[in-house]
Amino acid sequence: MLEEAVSAADCVALQLSNDAERYAALGHHLRSAPFHNAVTVARGSSDHASGYLAYLIMARMGRLVTSLPMSLLTLYKAPLQAAGTLAVSISQSGQSPDVVEPMRYFRAGGATTVALVNDIDSPLAHEAEWALPLRAGKEHSVAATKSFITSLTAGARLVAEWQQDDELKAGLAALPDALRQAAHTDWSAALGVLAPARNIMVVGRGISFPIALEAALKFKETSALQAEAFSGAEIKHGPMALIDDGYPLLIFATRGPTQAGLVALADEMRGRGARVLLAAPTDVPSRDLDLPVASCPDLDPIVAINAFYVMAAHLAKARGLDPDKPRHLNKVTKTH
Repeated sequence: MLEEAVSAADCVALQLSNDAERYAALGHHLRSAPFHNAVTVARGSSDHASGYLAYLIMARMGRLVTSLPMSLLTLYKAPLQAAGTLAVSISQSGQSPDVVEPMRYFRAGGATTVALVNDIDSPLAHEAEWALPLRAGKEHSVAATKSFITSLTAGARLVAEWQQDDELKAGLAALPDALRQAAHTDWSAALGVLAPARNIMVVGRGISFPIALEAALKFKETSALQAEAFSGAEIKHGPMALIDDGYPLLIFATRGPTQAGLVALADEMRGRGARVLLAAPTDVPSRDLDLPVASCPDLDPIVAINAFYVMAAHLAKARGLDPDKPRHLNKVTKTH
């Protein structure tokens, strides 16, 4: 897991050096296609990557994006209207039937279908009209790291080409260097708090919320640590009742309009006795962990999660576990 997290920068560089014409053609198609809304089709870490993509599409392109409950098609056989829709699936293996079948359904119904998939020869890639490889290479650790980071990158590339945004494109070009720096960010201060912990809340908001979801999943997968992710806007609506003296919270305060509220939330939670780990850029004086940044704020979540992955690999070992072989889990999960 640690080696693969550190290698993410090279995988992103490889992805960015390939398929430029295909992404440009997809961007042109999306600008001219007569659709208004989009749907994402994914599970697990790939669904978290889809959440990041959804934020970019809604914030930058003004299209509503829905995360599809796949059972609507695979089990309930709901008569969903596919025409005039953009359907995007993100997957490492491209094998799970409950991801493949909806994409087949949407394509047959006239939707624009896009698969961002690591295995370009998978069933999912063959079902999509537009299949683009993540180029993460073989991932041996059960816990996804470099494939998640390349999924985020592919989603940002899709939006950059769709919007023809030069700032986002330049940020992507600089992303490998930012990831290399992120992989060497020192989060060792978190280990003393989290190694003995029994549970934790992970908090984000807006474009950082998908990485809070991903971090919570990795805590469960690799450290057997009960972790739940909440939006900073929701934590006072009920989860607050769980917080008492010493309760750990990891807060991702990436740059952007949600940052000030998350920093204020960290201060309030400290006042309630919580053991806060505020991950924020170096210009935030109250931070507990340095949060690396990209050259474009919308790409900050990509480098932030890489810093987290390195810490998570060390945390698992500190808790006496093997991060490469989580209990009861397999690399490829097939559901219907």
